[in-house]
Amino acid sequence: MLASGHYGTLYTGVTSNLLGRIIQHREGTFDGFTKEYGVRRLVWFELGDTMEAAILREKRIKKWLRDWKIA
Repeated sequence: MLASGHYGTLYTGVTSNLLGRIIQHREGTFDGFTKEYGVRRLVWFELGDTMEAAILREKRIKKWLRDWKIA
């Protein structure tokens, strides 16, 4: 999960290369949500056993209320 700052905009995503993906977000390598809203700070991550499990977890997290994500 990435954030733009303390209590800022949140972004949840899945990747097989966390370090590389964080670098892409920080450098603004591509246009999209994170670049538009300045979402660049890694605030939380989990490791998944499989990509399918990680995607399922991502979908569940995206349904959480904002307050739950911040907590």
